[in-house]
Amino acid sequence: MSSSTVRPGRSGRPSRRALLAGAGGALAAAALPACTAASGASQLTLYQSKPEAIPHFSQLAAEFSLSQDRFSVQHDIATNLSASFVRSNPPDLGCLNYNLEMGRFMERGALSDLSDLPEAGRIREDVAELADWYPTYEGRTSVLPYSVTAASVIYNRRIFAEHGLEVPTTWDEFLTVCEALQGADVTPIYATFLDPWTIAQGLFDYTVGGLVDVRSFYARMNELGEDVGPDSEVSFQSTLLEPVQRMLELLPYLNPDASNRAYGDGNTAMAQEQAAMYFQGPWALVEIDKAGGELDLGTFPLPMTDDPADLKVRVNIDLSLWVPEAADEQEGARELAQFLMQPEVQNPYNEDFLAFGTTKDAPAATDERIADMQPYYDEGRFYMGASQFIPNSIPAQNYIQAIVGGADAEQILARMDADWARLAFRE
Repeated sequence: MSSSTVRPGRSGRPSRRALLAGAGGALAAAALPACTAASGASQLTLYQSKPEAIPHFSQLAAEFSLSQDRFSVQHDIATNLSASFVRSNPPDLGCLNYNLEMGRFMERGALSDLSDLPEAGRIREDVAELADWYPTYEGRTSVLPYSVTAASVIYNRRIFAEHGLEVPTTWDEFLTVCEALQGADVTPIYATFLDPWTIAQGLFDYTVGGLVDVRSFYARMNELGEDVGPDSEVSFQSTLLEPVQRMLELLPYLNPDASNRAYGDGNTAMAQEQAAMYFQGPWALVEIDKAGGELDLGTFPLPMTDDPADLKVRVNIDLSLWVPEAADEQEGARELAQFLMQPEVQNPYNEDFLAFGTTKDAPAATDERIADMQPYYDEGRFYMGASQFIPNSIPAQNYIQAIVGGADAEQILARMDADWARLAFRE
């Protein structure tokens, strides 16, 4: 489905398409100012910069502006977020990926408390806890998770069926599948090492998350701080060495030109059925569709143990809603947040963008490419990517890229420990 698809409301009210048509049509991504609902309406800023969702949220900004006469929404995609907080001029409402850097704002009390909004009580408890994996501000609900994406192994069902293969549920079964595909002259896994983020979110996060309790690991790492090192209770070198070694065991099953291939190459290769599997999130499914071809794709969590009960899927808060304490128009921002959290607004976004709902009453995913991940999500069998908890000042993606490129894993992980301790000392 197109990222700009707008569905009719389920409550009998005029559809967004009708409202926007009355305003002269949907906004183009470049035409960011929303239509003014009425003369003298207060302007509030919605910061949402996820590229593929810009047209979608521009339309929603226009609809909200037209639905009442108090506020007009400016859809901002270009603000330097950190600088805006430093200047005490942040956007009124943020709607973007929630990560470690955003957690810094929450930890310092820069995000207001949204716990009094009824929508806060609709968020699944295990999803709300995902935001708390990052530094928090005690006593506040600073973030309303809006959508969750689950990244796993994308696989070609036709290729699996052609070679009589079942979806593996243990590490040994996964290796057996790779051997069978390779023996049939089929590339088992397509990798794109030219873009280091694809290694970090895929090979690294999947193998680490399948063997290590990611949240507990980083909680202890943060406690140790500058004391992290070769003799500490936990460390990159000691705790993550086993999953990294498992990661390296998969290298023989990758396309031989992985070091020269980028993310776009991987999407095209999968569209052309050049490999059976791909370690990417649902965002790649959209790009594979664009590359053409009628494919039967599915997803499954990478098994890392010999017990199927250990299967888990990597998730991240795809989008979250938050209102800064320094927002000029807090009241309008809260109203806009409530508007966006309406089921008839939120649920279509998650359906269109192949994400999972965050509320207790969210419908199950129906797209066949991700539907097999729903049971894991429903049961809370998920983890956040280990690479997402490493500060940007530590070049973790480049380190991981070096490991798959042949650098000594133990030495690189020891360097990450030293970087972690050094950063903790400075802070």
